[in-house]
Amino acid sequence: MSTTIAPKRYTITAALPYTNGPIHIGHLAGVYVPADIYARYLRLTGKDVAFVCGSDEHGVAISMKAKKEGVTPKEVIDKYHGMIKTSFEDFGITFDNYSRTSAAVHHDTASGFFKKLYEQGDFIEETTAQLYDEEAKQFLADRFVIGTCPKCGNEEAYGDQCENCGSSLNATDLINPKSTITGSVPSTKETTHWFLPLDRYEDFLRDWILKGHKDDWKPNVYGQCKSWIDSGLEPRAVTRDLDWGIPVPVKGGEGKVLYVWFDAPIGYISSTKEWAERENKDWEPYWKDKDTKLVHFIGKDNIVFHCIIFPSILKAHGDYILPENVPANEFLNLEGNKLSTSKNWAVWLHEYLEDFSGMQDVLRYTLTANAPETKDNDFTWKDFQARNNNELVAIFGNFINRVVVLTNKYYDGVIPNPSDFTSVDSETLDELKKYPEIISSSLERYRFREAGQELMNLARLGNKYLADAEPWKVIKEDEERVKTIMFVALQIASGLAVLSEPFLPFTSDKLKSILGVRSSAVETSWNEVSSKDILLPPGHKIGQSELLFRKIEDSEIQAQLDKLEATKKANQQENKALMPQKDTITFDDFSKLDMRVGTIVEAEKMPKAKKLLVLKVDTGLDVRTIVSGIAESFTPEEIVGKKVTVLINLAPRALRGVESEGMILMTENTEGKLVFVNPDNSSDSSGDGAGNGVSNGATIN
Repeated sequence: MSTTIAPKRYTITAALPYTNGPIHIGHLAGVYVPADIYARYLRLTGKDVAFVCGSDEHGVAISMKAKKEGVTPKEVIDKYHGMIKTSFEDFGITFDNYSRTSAAVHHDTASGFFKKLYEQGDFIEETTAQLYDEEAKQFLADRFVIGTCPKCGNEEAYGDQCENCGSSLNATDLINPKSTITGSVPSTKETTHWFLPLDRYEDFLRDWILKGHKDDWKPNVYGQCKSWIDSGLEPRAVTRDLDWGIPVPVKGGEGKVLYVWFDAPIGYISSTKEWAERENKDWEPYWKDKDTKLVHFIGKDNIVFHCIIFPSILKAHGDYILPENVPANEFLNLEGNKLSTSKNWAVWLHEYLEDFSGMQDVLRYTLTANAPETKDNDFTWKDFQARNNNELVAIFGNFINRVVVLTNKYYDGVIPNPSDFTSVDSETLDELKKYPEIISSSLERYRFREAGQELMNLARLGNKYLADAEPWKVIKEDEERVKTIMFVALQIASGLAVLSEPFLPFTSDKLKSILGVRSSAVETSWNEVSSKDILLPPGHKIGQSELLFRKIEDSEIQAQLDKLEATKKANQQENKALMPQKDTITFDDFSKLDMRVGTIVEAEKMPKAKKLLVLKVDTGLDVRTIVSGIAESFTPEEIVGKKVTVLINLAPRALRGVESEGMILMTENTEGKLVFVNPDNSSDSSGDGAGNGVSNGATIN
């Protein structure tokens, strides 16, 4: 539970983006849009805010990108830092400071942290066996290794994490590991590193998180933390054998750098220092004063680092406050598939800003309305179009356009004096006054999707009021009544101009300009929407109508879908072109394979596994269980009774607690679709076929 009743100031951090690629909509939905909404809201309510971020320019991801592009890491980070920073600015993300971890202030801050913990005896030094690429002559950090996950069987798991099942791994845990640098099978070699003994902090974390934040942290965040803590924490390395990063600043650290997950969160502190120096402020209260509320905005893949590892580092240091909340979001998918930088399956922010010029708020609104706050959500271009055309244009934009056009038509743009208020008028104005508190309540609980819909409900209130009052009809009979109707509608429009600012900042600015209230004596604050009876006074002159939103045509959406389809086809072709030949084997090796024709007699989906089916296969010798990664290509119902080719003498392997006793042979057709390696149609008995290893050239998938 929060211990800070009325914070004197807020420090808001947004996850540092890796400078190995541009920003895409997954980053925006997961971190940067909600963080910006929150920061803008706090500023509007008069709070002292430091909203900081910066480029994460160290770690294996940068080294991998540099090697792939044949350039230096410095060239990679300079390219993407500039691109990311500009995209954020153009999109209206209002960081008080956007720094970079290659800056001198960050190197000094991170090195200082390490030295203080080192001198306090907070690290343990261990010599361990790590994977080593003999061909590249270097140790393989986590992301330079790929192999089969021992927990779910995913053959593309990294050395630190399986992105299929989410398990945290060590590179030495992988089955059949390979170096991503040379493709060779690595050896093991001893190396010495410093570790943060997280097990020492279990009691602290259990008390601080599991007891202290049981009621105010999001269930997905709390649940992941509880799972880690209950499973028992182990020492975590804080150094790596790399040539890119912050050098380990103690004796014996030659050739080693600080692990990026020790270094990167400290980037929030160094970014705050940079901002404070520029603004002639004292940075320390924003990180060391108990009256400061610290909030981390991150994606779910960073929960452990921000809730367990970084707080343990801060606790060990002793001078710093801990985060009050870490409202991590889940993942956003794109058109039904996982976003992927490497596969170019994304909507890139810089491209969106070119394709939909001046429409930043449409994307902000859509990502907020479809925010993955409690579960993974899907972005589709059709939904994007519908949100714009059916909500922003038809509700919000329609209401404002009607109000401004009618005010100019009837009163030359001058706010009329109202006469008597009906009960409906008074009730409508009372409803308007409730919205700041309604929206604030949602934002204070980090329910941004709910808050955005409440804003749209205010626009709906205005639309309904105008539609029911029908001033365009009443004007013919009762001009005084219309003055009151338009006065009430204009108050709602003024309220929308203020309350929309966190969500739709460009629209808010344009609306304030239309209403003539930007930086004027009649400009209204967030709290005044509730407290003032009159937001736009009689006699105030507004401007001419401008469309706040334009309709998005089907052709524009189709162009985006075509772009994604082209990406999908390019990926398929690249996968075919880059499929390397596997290691040469002898005929004796091949002869050891025992392949039989079997019949699938049962099939069901593996719980909580997107790709796996659990099959019962009659091999003629027995009926055995086989786990196969074909669930994305086939339903259980369509394959029961199907004859398949089975490798039956493969050593059993446990996949998600189920022992798999063989392998179904698959291949791809010319369209890249998985198909079964078909047995000879004349073989109608299970067990017939290639007991001697002959399989008509089939490939094993």
